[in-house]
Amino acid sequence: MRSLHAAARDCLLEPDVDAKLDATRQTAAAWRCGDLVAGDGPEPERVSEPGRPGQPRLVPPRELPRRGPQSIQGRAALLHAVCHIEFNAINLAWDAVYRFRGLPTGYYDDWVRIAAEETRHFALLRRHLVSLGHDYGDFDAHDGLWELAVRTDHDPLVRMALVPRVMEARGLDVTPGMRDRLSSVGDSTAAAILETILADEVGHVEAGSRWFRHLCGQRGEEPEATYHGLVAEYLRGPVKPPLNRPARLAGGFTEAELDYLEAHA
Repeated sequence: MRSLHAAARDCLLEPDVDAKLDATRQTAAAWRCGDLVAGDGPEPERVSEPGRPGQPRLVPPRELPRRGPQSIQGRAALLHAVCHIEFNAINLAWDAVYRFRGLPTGYYDDWVRIAAEETRHFALLRRHLVSLGHDYGDFDAHDGLWELAVRTDHDPLVRMALVPRVMEARGLDVTPGMRDRLSSVGDSTAAAILETILADEVGHVEAGSRWFRHLCGQRGEEPEATYHGLVAEYLRGPVKPPLNRPARLAGGFTEAELDYLEAHA
């Protein structure tokens, strides 16, 4: 029986966008049907750069222009930025499957499902982007998400603390505002897509919270203190307010964690 980790690596390293989407759907279906097995296998290799197309051009975040939705071009640039996040999120989910071995089956269930959901998000956004006269790769983007993935590839506890519970949780904070701005300029399709993404991302953050606490329990570490320490160690600056407290609570944050983040914002 084929290894889930090998299949995840293939998805992760596939550079063609459409082939990556197809491979993700097929791998997720094979895992659900029991055609793949999770085991130790060969030691995972560091993936300094995942499979991705030659475009978009990756630049420092400060070089990216402001993306206002008032014009079609600005709206397309804004949606392209979200599309790029979702493409990165597909790679992040597969890396979480490929890289970390010996975890409960439920862990792999979660991250395979999340890879498939991120694929659906990307496809929805890309389809709408095409309707605006653009495609994925037409605008510059930055690589902050993958840079953090590389920095956390040594430990699943650190990965769960910082990618779902910092980077993806940031989406819970900013997506409602983007949704409302897009709705205000009459783009009800984009607003509905962001509403779908927001609902799913709560579940993604919750999976990160759950496995972070599972790993803390295995190691005898207190979750809140551990989370605070990792945020202070790895982040270049404080988490930006305001926080979407209801969504973050649904995503597995505690009131004390949110109080800490707001106090240090």
